[in-house]
Amino acid sequence: MSLSNVWLQLLDGGLVRADQVTEITLHQTPDFNGKPSRWLLSVGVAVPVGSGDTNGWHTGPLHRTLTQTDHCPREAPAALARLLTQLDAVDAAGIVRPDKNRVHSAPHPGRTVAAGEVHFGFTAFAGADRPSMASLVEGEGPSDLRELTTRETASSGAR
Repeated sequence: MSLSNVWLQLLDGGLVRADQVTEITLHQTPDFNGKPSRWLLSVGVAVPVGSGDTNGWHTGPLHRTLTQTDHCPREAPAALARLLTQLDAVDAAGIVRPDKNRVHSAPHPGRTVAAGEVHFGFTAFAGADRPSMASLVEGEGPSDLRELTTRETASSGAR
């Protein structure tokens, strides 16, 4: 089993394949020109990036931001790791998306993993395990998405 068919939706709308994630990080940005600092929930992928200054060249993993919040979503990294582990165990295929805009008014709050002001929802690719490659190439595969998300919440019980 692997997470090669699970994708993480980024803040900018892009997608990162979940099996490429090497770390889940949470850090605060500095105040800048009167703008308040924000908390960033990011994933690191196994792609080295580098930058240089007068002290030399520094490399590290590429980090991609999933969401940003005003308050520290301390439980979010563990909640995301738990959800990915659960999806891996059932060999899922679909998209994990962070949502902080509808945390208290989400249409299906019981179908998300909660972590403070961040929820993670999972949208499965309908019939992802059924069609053959030939039917997908010929355009006969499923085109609809259905909501499948876990009912477990983080230890805070926040919804």
